[in-house]
Amino acid sequence: MWLSILIFLLSIVPSTLIIVWMYKRRKDNPLYKKACTRALASGIIDALPILLLSGILYLLTAILKYSFFKDIPVLAYKAVYNFVVLAFVEEIIKYASFRLLLKHKKGPYSWSDLVALMIVIGTAFGLFEDIPYAIGANAATMLVRGFTMGHVGYAFIMGWFYGKSLYTGNKKYHAVAILLPWALHGLYDFSLSPELIQVNELFMLIALALAILDVILLVLMIRFFVRNRKHKIERYRLSLFAVEPDDLPEEAPVHNAGDVQEGAGENGEPQDTVSQPTEETTPSD
Repeated sequence: MWLSILIFLLSIVPSTLIIVWMYKRRKDNPLYKKACTRALASGIIDALPILLLSGILYLLTAILKYSFFKDIPVLAYKAVYNFVVLAFVEEIIKYASFRLLLKHKKGPYSWSDLVALMIVIGTAFGLFEDIPYAIGANAATMLVRGFTMGHVGYAFIMGWFYGKSLYTGNKKYHAVAILLPWALHGLYDFSLSPELIQVNELFMLIALALAILDVILLVLMIRFFVRNRKHKIERYRLSLFAVEPDDLPEEAPVHNAGDVQEGAGENGEPQDTVSQPTEETTPSD
């Protein structure tokens, strides 16, 4: 028992470090830190209705399977369950919490800030979700979940493309911000279905490839923040939201949407001005 607890605690270390990093990346900005706290709470709270709703939908799909749709192929049933009951519900609730956070607490958030806030939501959700998964799980499962951190990668994709949709004004990136994490999440869950593996064990390679992709997304996320901090990439530092006057620290200027800087420095002076996008970018930038 104690060994299982120790392994579980070890598995949550990477996620905990990511949350701490997101907090400290703009530690001198009280508005950003407050938003991170709300994002952390949102991620944890999201897990509760998702777990409850997933249980209800599981029972509902099971009833339908053995009554109205008893002749449906088992793989089709598992696909619906993994893509809709699990992946879609989880991703859409996390996305709704992200939008709700931005709606009620607008501030001088830049593209990189949006990515960070979404990552905090996704990481917090993943941490809380790992608790029931850890019950009865073996050490390998806990460590794989803890170090691949699929929810962190999905959150990075969602935050990056949502920021790009605001920066470019192109709504297609808004759709990608929802659809791509959902597709990857659903495919990963479906690829781990015992029924699919029974058809052909080679299908396990899909899960392996997606686990490797999760690690690649983590590397891209780290590179994104490190390069932005080191090179001060302008497009990621420009503000995309107006700030609410009640949220401003004393003596901080109020800016209008479209000309607010990413965030005031230590002396409270603006640092950047908004410019029109001039090039296409990818998450690796």
